[in-house]
Amino acid sequence: MRKLRLAFFGVALLLGFASAALAFAAPAAPSGEVLVVPIEGTVDEGMAHLVQRAVDQANAEHASALVLDVNTPGGLVSAAFEIRDAMFSAKVPTVAYVSQRAYSAGALITLSAQKIVMAPGSSIGAAEPIPNDPKHVSALRAEFASTAARNHRDPVLAAAMVDKSVAAPAYKAAGAILSLTDDEAKRAHIADAIEPTLADALAAEGLRGTLAHADYTWGELLARFATSPEVSGILLTIGVLGLIVEIQTLHGIGGAVAVVALGLFFGTHVYAGFSNGVVIALALAGLLGTLALVAAVVLAFGLAFIFVAVQAISIAIVLSAIVLFLSSRVFPESAFFRRIAFVGVQGPEYVASRDFSDLAGKTGFATSYLRPAGVASIDGRRVDVLTEGDFVQAGSPIRVNRVEGARIFVRPLAEEK
Repeated sequence: MRKLRLAFFGVALLLGFASAALAFAAPAAPSGEVLVVPIEGTVDEGMAHLVQRAVDQANAEHASALVLDVNTPGGLVSAAFEIRDAMFSAKVPTVAYVSQRAYSAGALITLSAQKIVMAPGSSIGAAEPIPNDPKHVSALRAEFASTAARNHRDPVLAAAMVDKSVAAPAYKAAGAILSLTDDEAKRAHIADAIEPTLADALAAEGLRGTLAHADYTWGELLARFATSPEVSGILLTIGVLGLIVEIQTLHGIGGAVAVVALGLFFGTHVYAGFSNGVVIALALAGLLGTLALVAAVVLAFGLAFIFVAVQAISIAIVLSAIVLFLSSRVFPESAFFRRIAFVGVQGPEYVASRDFSDLAGKTGFATSYLRPAGVASIDGRRVDVLTEGDFVQAGSPIRVNRVEGARIFVRPLAEEK
């Protein structure tokens, strides 16, 4: 019995060593899903919300990996900071796949991943801040350098993407901002591999689990959609036209449409992180002045996107001018101005002044003193008359010199003699 126990123990020990050897030789693939997060378009707070939710989901569900599918020209640096911090809090492997470009804020997001895979023809870099004063350049350069160093990449090259004074002679000219092609990024060990598709990139990293895609919520989608320059311009146009229609009709419908459109414009910009509640106060003050309203629109986009704000304002002005011209043809009268201006309405009881033109040249006499106004009898009719400034005694003979509407001008016959 003792020999049998020793035999079983030996077999178990042998199987244990064999299992350990196999485990070290070929580690098992993670069993969770691969969560893919789209990093496309402008980097904003809506995107930051999405990434934070995805990281929390990946941590809670023990995902195999969290993958960023990157194609962005950049955006809000503050949102990029939030995404970077969220990526650092991930408890699962993180991978960034650059399908086309990762510029500006997108470059920082890409560098925050543990592994970077780039597609052929893609590029990364060009992260000079706006404004590019020494304070902002210094702060962002430190963020790029520390992010790269944390994931064992060259911090100097990362800093050169922000600060043109950083030397990287092998990859850029002096005084230029660093941008790397896929081959250059691979050679500089910024990128770990070059793969034509996301599926190939996942296979190269040994990630063969089921793909799950993180989706935006309705609120995040609405914020991202409404903050684009084209849609922002349309919302501003609808808001301005709604105010104009309300002035024309005073029915309340145009005003309600204006409130909804302008509320959607400013609310989505605040939600997306481009601005804060100050622009709402400026917008309300804008009711008292156009300059304040323009300032609110510019600040709603953020000073870094002032040219985008000008584009949206230009769209709104042009469309509003066109529609205002057309509406003035269709609605020539304004209910608003009818309320603040006196407009006499002639009813059926209205009687116009009598026509005295037939009295011109006729004679008569003053029945009262004319000082110069008074009463006279002309052609047997008692009428109110005026002299040219002369004083005429009652009973004096007079002649009608001229008639202007209801006014009858007379002169003494003694002057004619």
